[in-house]
Amino acid sequence: MGYGDKPFLIASAPNGARKTKADLPNIPITPAEVARTALECKAAGASMMHLHVRDEDQKHSLDVGRYREMLNEVRSSVGDDMLLQVTTEAVGIYTAQQQMELIRNLLPEAVSIAVREIAPVDADLNALKSFFEFMREAKISPQLILYAPDDVARFNQLVEIGVLPGDKFPVLFVLGRYTAGQVSQPSDLLPFIGSSPYVSEWMLCAFGAYENACILTGAGLGGHARIGFENNHLRVDGSPASNNADLIAQAHDGSILMGRKIATGEQARQIMQPMW
Repeated sequence: MGYGDKPFLIASAPNGARKTKADLPNIPITPAEVARTALECKAAGASMMHLHVRDEDQKHSLDVGRYREMLNEVRSSVGDDMLLQVTTEAVGIYTAQQQMELIRNLLPEAVSIAVREIAPVDADLNALKSFFEFMREAKISPQLILYAPDDVARFNQLVEIGVLPGDKFPVLFVLGRYTAGQVSQPSDLLPFIGSSPYVSEWMLCAFGAYENACILTGAGLGGHARIGFENNHLRVDGSPASNNADLIAQAHDGSILMGRKIATGEQARQIMQPMW
């Protein structure tokens, strides 16, 4: 498949785990708000939603019941032509065991998993291997989150020793999470490119006002994008985005100018499928 024929997957990350309405009054938090956002983002070009849920105090949660409610609301809003991905993000609250329990009980179609959180140096590798084998049998698509070169090395090791039971996996490169002021720039992507032979497809997200510049750099290099208020709420001109769809639309239009075709929901599912 040539460069111009490779679909460009745009995922929306509308809220994340930390920001509340005190930070951004227009951030979607409730299932109904996220469902409306998903429909807007789909119309703007997104074919995947990266979903977080919150408790009654807007705090991060891995509650199965809350996730089921969110998934039902969003699916009812957008129909089948959108991939819905949940997260196991720990936020310093949840253990690796609790993250795995969420997925075993929820059985989502897709999930993002931070390597540094699910597989710390003292991880129970037998339990982790069993978990990923469960995901393979249940046909749950994992996306491994990589923040830094150490995470890439750990990811490579997990594949090589068979804890990740497969050949290649979709990953997310995170730019700017641990830089001063959480500011990223396009050159931050370069150390990640070609850093692992076990990547099937890569996506990036970028903290800060240069989110779109980073995203379009990734588009030009054959990657995919995760965009939204989780990482940034400013348009390229520096003005606040009125909603997440504003940010999706920028990336959509820019990637078209770069010769990429926008992925459908079905294509998103294919892109995010690991080579088990």
